[in-house]
Amino acid sequence: MILGPAPASLADSPADPGWWNPTARPQPDSGINVTGEPFKGTDAQGKVRGFVDAHDHLMSNEGFGGRLICGKPFSELGVADALKDCPEHYPDGTLAVFDFITKGGDGKHDPNGWPTFKDWPAHDSLTHQQNYYAWVERAWRGGQRVLVNDLVTNGVICSVYFFKDRGCDEMTAIRLEAQKTYDMQAFIDKMYGGPGKGWFRIVTSSDQAREVIKQGKLAVVMGVETSEPFGCKQILDVAQCSKEDIDRGLDELYKLGVRSMFLCHKFDNALCGVRFDEGALGTAINVGQFLSTGTFWKTEQCTGPQKDNPIGLAPAPTAQKELPAGVAVPSYSADARCNTRGLTELGEYAVRGMMKRKMMLEVDHMSVKAAGRAFDILESESYPGVISSHSWMDLGWTERLYKLGGFAAQYMSGSEAFSAEAKRTDALREKYHVGYGYGTDMNGVGGWPGPRGANTPNPVKYPFRSTDGGSVIDRQTAGQRTWDLNTDGAAHYGLVPDWIEDIRLVGGQDVVDDLFKGAESYLTTWGASEKHQGSVNLATGSSASASTSEWWNPFVDYSPARAVDGDSGTRWASEWNDAQWLRIDLGSAHRVGRVTLDWERAYGKAYRIETSTDGTNWQTVWSTTDSDGGLDTARFDGVTARYLRVQGVQRATQWGYSLHEVGVFSS
Repeated sequence: MILGPAPASLADSPADPGWWNPTARPQPDSGINVTGEPFKGTDAQGKVRGFVDAHDHLMSNEGFGGRLICGKPFSELGVADALKDCPEHYPDGTLAVFDFITKGGDGKHDPNGWPTFKDWPAHDSLTHQQNYYAWVERAWRGGQRVLVNDLVTNGVICSVYFFKDRGCDEMTAIRLEAQKTYDMQAFIDKMYGGPGKGWFRIVTSSDQAREVIKQGKLAVVMGVETSEPFGCKQILDVAQCSKEDIDRGLDELYKLGVRSMFLCHKFDNALCGVRFDEGALGTAINVGQFLSTGTFWKTEQCTGPQKDNPIGLAPAPTAQKELPAGVAVPSYSADARCNTRGLTELGEYAVRGMMKRKMMLEVDHMSVKAAGRAFDILESESYPGVISSHSWMDLGWTERLYKLGGFAAQYMSGSEAFSAEAKRTDALREKYHVGYGYGTDMNGVGGWPGPRGANTPNPVKYPFRSTDGGSVIDRQTAGQRTWDLNTDGAAHYGLVPDWIEDIRLVGGQDVVDDLFKGAESYLTTWGASEKHQGSVNLATGSSASASTSEWWNPFVDYSPARAVDGDSGTRWASEWNDAQWLRIDLGSAHRVGRVTLDWERAYGKAYRIETSTDGTNWQTVWSTTDSDGGLDTARFDGVTARYLRVQGVQRATQWGYSLHEVGVFSS
């Protein structure tokens, strides 16, 4: 890397470059084309200001075997080495197979990056680097203060792709991407005079993030989005990992600095079922699902209003050729929109393991069956650490997420669509006093906003001021290429500020204001997760009695004590009629404000929670007539009680009532 003084075009003035510009930058290099000091500090209420990208992939070029995403976010050898195409794309893109699969056409393109950038990066080029460090710097200078770098790969895509220069083990790729993120921090620090001096700061706590933002810098959080974390794949429905593997994996990720993650992504695994992909891409991923697990996706009719995406039925010939002879992608009923697979026992263990480590759970790629159970678990513990980072969660669960204290971001779509969706959920954000985020998913093979056109009646006019008003942003130039959002769309990460300006023009200042509150809301969710303390279950080991207990197997105990033994593998089961009850004696009077009921398949559709101080006089503190089973959480104003009774009113099945575990908590 050749370092030299920052050119005048990159600084406010040659005499006073400002703390935000390096004393030396690689030469030559991409322009930033932003002037003015990035804002520091907090607002009058002590809240941080700025945008949050809750879902980006800085290092995906290191995943998938190393040749799926071409180019690097930085290079010690400089921009010409970082922004060059994969070797097989030369001379004209003929062998750009993944480009052909994702974009269509014949895959041909001009492979030259620096300095001409004729064909890439582009909003519809899914295989080329969009996260060059200088472009991320431009987004930071434009007002972004939090960036979540999701470490990403997929072992099956790696194994079937023609070109690779390394192995396909997912955890090996995750470790490498984490290290490269630290390397990028050191690379930027070097320009500013040494460790800790650059604007790109990896953080491992919400307090660290707040301090970084107070300094005016970018807080970088590491997450994980991979299909088989910890080796937790499943083959022919048999898990290939254990609870010990999950604990080791979570401990390792936490040590690497990871603070949020997806438990499943694209393929069903040993932890959870996924939310499907649509179109030809869905067909291709379903093929990958079979190659990885030995099974295709399986669907069923949904039991509630939430639905998974419809499975792609369009052909994907290149992918389908990988199937063994005689094996074909199945057809699916249009009225069966839900994955049969939910959150497995191992998945529940992983969720609880993340809560124990104060990590945040990403629910976007979970099937509705899996996400619903995950929400049940989080609600049972009042745990706020839940994130929907790029519009893959069923939108009907948005309020459920906000009520827990979670954070939501929308996929980086065109300004019209993004603004419309933001306005649709504006009342919810106002109700829960939260800001909003975006998930760019750059280098995530998703596609980004196209141009609205030079003749649009309200184009982005260059130069424009950043949202805080302190910086002036002009068209971004790299080498011989200058990008304009109006005619190029969101071609790379450096155009995030331009896209936000486009949202202001299309959607109005209110949408941008909510986005500018996003960093604070994200850090509020993270901080509340870190501070969360698990409550003591007052019911565990208590004396329990019941109206009846089922008895048909002399080797299995279904007595009421099984519902308070602390073992989710046992259960109390009643006889088969509606008027049944379970009573728990807490031993002494306690304040009671929350009760959790972990139902077996035989659950109560209608029931009530009653409390008593003497075991004779009872009061109803909570009731329902439409439970859907699973893990129910009843919250009510705290009361003093020694006794608690679950009084059945109506069964949901032909069997009785069956509870794995009852939790009784003070708050």
